[in-house]
Amino acid sequence: MMRNQLKTWRRELHQIPELGFDLEKTHAYIKQALHKMGYETKTVAKTGLVAYRQGSSNKAYAFRSDMDALPVTELTGQPFQSNHLGRMHACGHDGHMAMLLGFAQYVMTLPKVNDTFVFLFQPAEEGPGGAKVVIEEGLFEAYPIKAIFGLHLYPGLDQGRLGLRKGPMLARNGEYDIVIEGRSGHAAMPHLSNDAIMVAGHLITQYHQIVSRAINPLHEAVVTIGTINGGEARNIIANSVRISGTMRAFDDSVYQLIKTRMAMIDQGLETAYGVVITNDIKDYYPVVYNDPKLSELVMDTFEATDEKNLTPMMFAEDFAFYQKVVPGVFAMLGTKDESKGFVHPLHSAFFDFDEDVLERGVLHYQRVAQALGMI
Repeated sequence: MMRNQLKTWRRELHQIPELGFDLEKTHAYIKQALHKMGYETKTVAKTGLVAYRQGSSNKAYAFRSDMDALPVTELTGQPFQSNHLGRMHACGHDGHMAMLLGFAQYVMTLPKVNDTFVFLFQPAEEGPGGAKVVIEEGLFEAYPIKAIFGLHLYPGLDQGRLGLRKGPMLARNGEYDIVIEGRSGHAAMPHLSNDAIMVAGHLITQYHQIVSRAINPLHEAVVTIGTINGGEARNIIANSVRISGTMRAFDDSVYQLIKTRMAMIDQGLETAYGVVITNDIKDYYPVVYNDPKLSELVMDTFEATDEKNLTPMMFAEDFAFYQKVVPGVFAMLGTKDESKGFVHPLHSAFFDFDEDVLERGVLHYQRVAQALGMI
């Protein structure tokens, strides 16, 4: 019964992927499902939803699912694939919502609960950070939440295996947009110009050396340049170049060092080549830091084949904002099955998974609730 319902929720949500905070169809679907179970709901962060079940005590624990999709054109070929061209649940959020709905349904069938359950369906995880908005709107003032838990489907683990790491598990991230303003001119007279493309080449090379030459080799960090656009014609010295990229680190001091070295490189290139470099850096999500004590409690519910010391990953997740307010644990649920072709990475147009794994997610939430003494 639960398996079929989980599949239905997942497939129907998969067909209506929406972006950011603009999740009107998804919001309406989740709201209707929760009301059908008997929950009252509160709208947060424009299209997010909170539902709760009061326990014998006012002490509350929150369980969170993200809701938004990605601007990806789906290529899975599934009969239930996205009905919205150019949008797809390529990061498994459809599965996350289905699992949390399943858990909410289970909780509602219990004759009584010891502590209060808060079910949070959050928009804009993929950007610009719906968790921060939820917090700013007063979630933790409205409910006496002591800790929060999240779960993410992950093709880096075999199907059904849970993975977790105490302490830093997912990286802090930032994004940057650079404009190099030179002076254009005729390609045959380069001495009368300031070549923005040449400067861009130096900048890219030096940025890529930050991690290898400025960061302690024992500290993980990433500096990636994703786009570069510039120039007007083959016989014109480029007047401007635009570059964009991302950076990741597990330590705040390392992250700040990356920003400092970028500024130094920019300033040096400006002086050396007579250009103007503007670097707009946006700090996005903090490090996902799993509370050690809570992590032990969660890992005690794991099976022998589960992974209790998951390798840290450079992904970023706005679940980290909640962990700045209360202790929290974010875990991974494996979806990889080579025999069925479920091997594609997150954010791929081919990402898919065996829906039987959703039951394991619901069971995980149930075991966490039991370990906390909520039921």
